[in-house]
Order: sequence, then structure tokens, then C-alpha cells
Amino acid sequence: MLSGVDYSELGGSLPAIASLNASYSLSLPSPYYPPLPPGERKAFSDVRRTFCLFVTFDLLFITLLWIIELNISKSIWTSLENEVVHYNFKSSFFDIFLLAVFRFLCLQLGYAAFRLRHWWVIAITTLVTSAFLIAKVIWSDLFSQNAFGYVLPITSFVVAWLETWFLDFKVLTQEAEDERAYLAAVNAACEPAPLICPRPVSDGQFYSPPESLAGSDEDLDEEGLGRKELTEQDKQFIRQGREAMAVVEQILTQEENWKFEKTNELGDAVYTLEIPFHGKTFILKALLQCTAELVYQEVILQPEKMVQWNRTVSVCQILQRVDDNTMVSYDVSAGAAGGVVSPRDFVNVRRVERRRDCYISAGMATNHSSKPPHSRYVRGENGPGGFVVLKSSSNPSVCTFIWVLNTDLKGHLPRYLIHQSLAATMFEFMSHLRQRINEVYVSYR
Repeated sequence: MLSGVDYSELGGSLPAIASLNASYSLSLPSPYYPPLPPGERKAFSDVRRTFCLFVTFDLLFITLLWIIELNISKSIWTSLENEVVHYNFKSSFFDIFLLAVFRFLCLQLGYAAFRLRHWWVIAITTLVTSAFLIAKVIWSDLFSQNAFGYVLPITSFVVAWLETWFLDFKVLTQEAEDERAYLAAVNAACEPAPLICPRPVSDGQFYSPPESLAGSDEDLDEEGLGRKELTEQDKQFIRQGREAMAVVEQILTQEENWKFEKTNELGDAVYTLEIPFHGKTFILKALLQCTAELVYQEVILQPEKMVQWNRTVSVCQILQRVDDNTMVSYDVSAGAAGGVVSPRDFVNVRRVERRRDCYISAGMATNHSSKPPHSRYVRGENGPGGFVVLKSSSNPSVCTFIWVLNTDLKGHLPRYLIHQSLAATMFEFMSHLRQRINEVYVSYR
């Protein structure tokens, strides 16, 4: 068992994600939703946001250095009057401050407000900055005043070129690579992908009809088995469930691209798969000493009972059973780190399919009228992901468990901290699951 593993308090309790079957908003195309153009998907990438923060730091740092220089020379108000009201090109530092304001306004307008994907704006700001500073160093008396005569122009020059390097070699390059990867994913998703196991069969509690063509409304009505007339909201839930299922299948077929991250003493392994514009998808793969049907029963078939054995989940409710394959659930995670991480709640649509060689539960975030966002919790968001239980062809008493996870906990938590903690969270979930399996085996004896 994993109970002896020393996980951090934050990592071990970070979410109820174990019941979410979901990942953070990765949006590979599906037959039901056409791929969004790049500008509508996520034009403001993480690396661009970092660049804009660095530009803001440039202005603040130059301003701070200038204020310190004003205070050192004489009283700050006297120095301010001398440098601003009685401005002198040869002795004043005020123009270097204005130069920083010029860079800030141009770069923030160009790359934050208008989200340009070209280098011409920063080329202009860097050219103007370099030319002005070179001229000021040659024809001014800055070097003869004090230490700031060296610090301010050199700092301004270096920071301007660092911004150029960061935009050209990091922001534009990374976004171009992400765009190429997204287009490749579009092409891959538009072609039929081989399945990891045969198509659904109709045995078991959840009926899994053959795949319908084009996802038409007529197909959605058939999936309801004629027991009730589906509303437009019901059809939307079914489409979301199918989309999540298609994405999970795509991720499973790319196992050779999974990047190994961590393992534990029981051989459970966590991998990551980078998704364009959406960050890392975490994938747990573990071998369990029990039948696939038992895991299917405990994890997939009755998620509302997960609160009995998974301590990271405080609430798990089935809000609506849309059809034999699709349900909408509401989950609440327990708080973590003594209240530093407050409880999160999630509303997810889930699609369950029982197949000959595996069981799959795929889901993603959705909205439901019975559970609007509440001030008591931070509403988390999940994209396509889920649980997969693979049967063993040689030994029916063992199975392989796969959990696809990438979640956005919202709030003000740094994303890097969440990413660092997710592997420990997944191992913690496996510890609870193994303990539950042992308890079930004892009750059967």
C-alpha cells in the first residue's frame, strides 16, 4: 500500500480530481465541434503573458532607479524640478524614464492589447532605445555625476535587448510551434484513429450503441433508446460526452509520445503529454491486482460512492442521467494545506462505455441549472479526460488502470505549483483505490 509514502499535504489533498474524469480544457477537434481558429482558442499564451509581465517590470525597475537617483542627488523635489522642469539633455535622467514609458506603452499595446505576432513593434522600440542611449552616453555628462550615471543607461539598454531576445526566441517561436502542433492535431483528429480495443458491446448496466455517423440529432435520439424525448440541453450533454470520449481515445493512441515524469515503489507511473495552448495533460498508469470489473464497479459505474473511500472528495452527486451512457455529476474537493487551498467544486458531463477488453469513462466540464457557481466554493474547470480500465488477455485477475488528468483549479494558485503537486495527488488516489480494493476483497470472503 501507499499509505507509508510521505506526500506533501498540499499535493496529497489537491483535488477531488480523482472523481472528475477530466483534464484541463484541451480542445482537440471532434466530429461534433469544428476546430476553433487560433485567435479564438487562446491567443494570449502563457509565454506571452510572461513577456508582458517582464515589460511591466522594466518600467517599474527603471522608475525605481530614477527615484533613488533623485533622492541621492539632493532632496527629491528639488532634483525632480531640476530634471523635469529644467530638463537638460546632458545631465538629466528624466528622458531615460520616458524611454522606459515609451517601451512599456508600445509593447503592451502591440503584444497585449492587439496581440501581434510580428517583431516589428519591438524592433522599433529597441532601435529607438539603443540609438537614444548611445547618443546620450556620447554627448552627455552622465558618467561624471555618480554611480547612476552608469547604472541607468546600461540597465535600460540591457533590458531592452533582453525583451527583444525573449519575444523573438521564446514568445513568437513557442507560439509558432504550438500552432504547427495544433494543426497537426487537427489533421490527426480528422482521420479515423485506431482504437485501443473493440467497439462497444451492449452488455452491462450502461448500453453502448455502435458509433453513429456525423453526430446528428437523429443519432442522439436513438441513443436515448426511445424512453424519453431528449431536450436540446440533453443533446448538448451527449455531444460533450462524445467529444470527451474521442479526445481520450486520441490521447491513448499517442502513448509513444507520453513523457515519463515520476514513479513510486509499486510501479505506478505518471506521464505528461503537452497539449497546444492548454498546457500539460497528466496520465497515470498502474497495474492492479484485481479484476477489471471490480475497478469498473468502484470507480466508473458508481462514482457517487467514491466519497466513502477517497478522502480528497467531500461530495459526489449524480445530477442527471441523460441516457444509458451519459450522466452529469457534481463533485466537491476537500480543502488542503490548512485552508490555503480552499475547496473546489466541479460540474462534469461523463460518458461511460463498456467494451469487450476495456471500460472507459470520459468527461469534461459543463454547466447544469441545478448547480450554478456558489460563493462557498471556487468553481474549477475540466476539459476532456477520464478513467480507462484495461482487461488482461492472459490473466483475468489483474488489470491496467489509466487516469487522464489536466485540471484548472482557478482561484489564485500558481499553475506551476499545481503541476508539481499533481503526480503526488495521483499516487495518493491510487493508495485510496488499492485500500478500497482490499476492503472489498475482505468483504467477499
